[in-house]
Amino acid sequence: MTTAKKRNGGGMSEQRRLRLRLEISREAARLFWEQGVAATSGDQIAEAVGLSTRTIWRHFRSKESCAEPIVMQGVVTLLSVMRSWPRQSSLEEHLTTELTRLRHEEPPVPLADEMLAMKMIRLADTEPALRTAWLMACDQTEREMCVIIGDRLQRPSDDLDVRMYATSAAGVIRVLDEHIGAAILAGADLAEFNDVTAVSQRYAHAIRTATGGVVGEPVA
Repeated sequence: MTTAKKRNGGGMSEQRRLRLRLEISREAARLFWEQGVAATSGDQIAEAVGLSTRTIWRHFRSKESCAEPIVMQGVVTLLSVMRSWPRQSSLEEHLTTELTRLRHEEPPVPLADEMLAMKMIRLADTEPALRTAWLMACDQTEREMCVIIGDRLQRPSDDLDVRMYATSAAGVIRVLDEHIGAAILAGADLAEFNDVTAVSQRYAHAIRTATGGVVGEPVA
């Protein structure tokens, strides 16, 4: 049996299950932002998606965990760009090239999902349960950065130095994502964030600084 045909316990394909989880997450995030986490019930989330409450609990352990898929969307685009980083390019060059390309193509994550992710990350400042979802996404970023940095340095991904560089880089990404998201939601001038070169240099410079200059240069 092929992977595409494998079924989840309830007879649902894995791909369909992930799509449904993301659909539920979108509606939950919208409700959390509009009326607050405490005022949002599992029944309301189910009604918004057009499912039974029982189905919601089959896919999520709690109402707050419904935010996890959409929060993960907040790191998908940058990680997809980092995975394709050519060894012969600097981080500034690669980020600028790829983010510019994505401006003219369909991005890995729809803009509406990116905005919802920003809202959940912002709300996580005052909602510990949502903070957990965001920190889980950050942990995934750190794990993937271990692989990316290990490959560039030609060292194992579990090498101590590689892990420390990955932790530093992931921390930079987390802080900048939180800062930029908060600024945009507060009504900041979007021109600052639409300058792809400036944004790319900001992330690259911060990662270089955090890793003592080890991560950012082209490698042979």
